[in-house]
Amino acid sequence: MATNSLSVHRLLAQNADLFAERPSVINESLNSLTHAGLLKHIEATVLSLNSYGIGRNDRVAIVLPQGPELAVAFLSVASGATAAPLNYHYKENDFKFYLEDLGARALIVLEGDETASRVAAAALEVPVIELRPHDKGDGSFDLLGVTRPLQAHGGFSEPEDIGLILHTSGTTSRPKMVPLTQANLCISASNIIETVQLKPEDRCLNVMPLFHIHGLVACILASLGAGGSTVCARSFDAKDFLGWLDVFKPSWYSAVPTMHQAVLGQALESVSSSLRFIRSSSAALPPPVMQGLEAIFSVPVIESYGMTEAAHQMTSNPLPPQSRKPGSVGLAAGPEVCVLGDDNNILSHGEIGEISIKGANVTSGYENNPAANESAFTEGWFRTGDQGYLDEEGYLFLTGRLKEMINRGGENIAPREIDEALLTHPEIKQAVGFAIPHDSLGEDVAAAVILEENSALDEVAIRAYAMERLSDFKVPNRIIILDDIPKGPTGKLQRIGLAEKLRGALEFSYVKPENEVENFICNQIEEILKINEVGRNNNFFSLGGDSLRATQVVTRLNEAYNLQMPVTVLFRFPNPVLLSIHLDTLIAEQEVESLAGEMGELSPDEIEALMDDFDKLSHDNVGQKN
Repeated sequence: MATNSLSVHRLLAQNADLFAERPSVINESLNSLTHAGLLKHIEATVLSLNSYGIGRNDRVAIVLPQGPELAVAFLSVASGATAAPLNYHYKENDFKFYLEDLGARALIVLEGDETASRVAAAALEVPVIELRPHDKGDGSFDLLGVTRPLQAHGGFSEPEDIGLILHTSGTTSRPKMVPLTQANLCISASNIIETVQLKPEDRCLNVMPLFHIHGLVACILASLGAGGSTVCARSFDAKDFLGWLDVFKPSWYSAVPTMHQAVLGQALESVSSSLRFIRSSSAALPPPVMQGLEAIFSVPVIESYGMTEAAHQMTSNPLPPQSRKPGSVGLAAGPEVCVLGDDNNILSHGEIGEISIKGANVTSGYENNPAANESAFTEGWFRTGDQGYLDEEGYLFLTGRLKEMINRGGENIAPREIDEALLTHPEIKQAVGFAIPHDSLGEDVAAAVILEENSALDEVAIRAYAMERLSDFKVPNRIIILDDIPKGPTGKLQRIGLAEKLRGALEFSYVKPENEVENFICNQIEEILKINEVGRNNNFFSLGGDSLRATQVVTRLNEAYNLQMPVTVLFRFPNPVLLSIHLDTLIAEQEVESLAGEMGELSPDEIEALMDDFDKLSHDNVGQKN
């Protein structure tokens, strides 16, 4: 990458000259924008934004479904303003917080899409710009907004302008804003290009969400920055993945460990593909998964270490013939990396301390958060909050987390968000969110609660309450009701180490299924998780389950009982006994509807008798759980 290409627009303009007719963004039907076509579209979009009063450093929230339009919208907004892509599945309160915190000048949504972000934007009087995709589905679109005078700088962004702003959770309940300059983004993309030796011939299969730094910089910007292309899948489905390799013929893909595990579960024998390498980042990759992928695909698996504050990549294992070490996140791959001790001195090889970085890809600081900046930056070093050591060859090994935030499969969650959501319930006296180990996600979310006297709340009711107030990935998968929560020597609650202190309460002893439905559920979980003796009280997520495997379980149950349950049902009823009670209720409802259909129009007395029977069945089922 040329040194004068330190903005997204200049980088793409350079490639439009060099690789004009080569494909850039590709959809699932293999329609694509060429590099020249992408640049032309981006330049027209920047002019549209300027006509809507949006210019350089103005924040534009982007709430779009996954796919090529989201990728092109990110590149377009980042070329002439500040892109702020948000999780499409956030709830209204989440959108209100993020739009207000960003000071968003506009919100881009899909034409006609009734997302909750529209409601949030209306409440905050944030203008909405609709995106109308072109028929080809290649990522090109028209923007539909209200023309207004430009109140800021128009044209294309300069290297020092903010190209992307993302939120990252810290040790408090308020997420921190990470502004990344055009230079930060382009240098990080260049680091990735160099690390995995990307060429114009390379094609990435993007399965990462494009509100996450991993997908935005590694899979989109680095791919296109090298003059290559990226296929933007609209969703990730492990069952379709092997077929995608045949159709799209990618040379690489990058994903979080959970996705890699799901892919590995679909590939039962050696697979011939066009892949040159596989990349993993955002959470620790278990060595058996790395070994399994290499055995199946016969290509190297490159584990990298990244975070939002570094515009993604910090370290990476190299490609062969250099060594890649299972369990290590590799060598410095862009920024300088060191391990700092408690007295801020740089530690020697093998000594454990806080991993710290400095470099041109690292943010200059959190926005509007001087306290966070004071604790995070030391003499030019950014302290990551992760603990680890460097071996004698300079390979970095992570040993734990110094900060309290929960890293659930690459999603950072502030425990106090959990506390505050649960404490709004009048019957919950105390609540503490904390991390528990998880085989595939690295960490999962748990909460310990103390109830008000005489409260009848149980784990199911508390989880249902949390699901109304938190995004799904933040809802605790284990909730323990206690009389007292362990405290530290000073009497303060300590989240770190709480999972170990409550290990007895977190563990379940095996209790065999008591009926046919429970037995069927247990069998499905055993097959999908590849474990033995799942009991009626075992928590699916504590056994190693995750959202991808939850989808498989619910799909099997829907097929077996002719139901249409959403995957979230397993988050509400995470063990076989609770799930079977819910299934019984749904089946009973189905039988009542079927009976009513067969009998034709029922008299009021007949309807009342049927409902009495149904209510009695539901009441009996609820009673059985205790």
